[in-house]
Amino acid sequence: MAERRRVRLAAVGDVPAGEGRVIEAQGKVLALFNVDGTYYAIDNTCAHRGGPLGEGDLEGRIVVCPWHAWRWDVTTGANANNPAVKVACFPVAVEDGAIFVELL
Repeated sequence: MAERRRVRLAAVGDVPAGEGRVIEAQGKVLALFNVDGTYYAIDNTCAHRGGPLGEGDLEGRIVVCPWHAWRWDVTTGANANNPAVKVACFPVAVEDGAIFVELL
């Protein structure tokens, strides 16, 4: 059974509200988003053609892939048009001014 690892991704001030960042954490490339002060982490790779989701525009809780405009809910990892299609979503915690993610 894989063990969960808690990994520091960034400081709270590194990702302004309404923005995202691409962050590598222990061999995984994640997209970290700040939605009105709450942080969410999803797989950075768009399920359509592999676009970098962390470089997309954040519209509320929806990120738009910069390559082909596929839309993803950063709170669930679900595609906005077809929720049955998902990218991985990871639990995020904020502690002492740092943003942490739980990885498998």
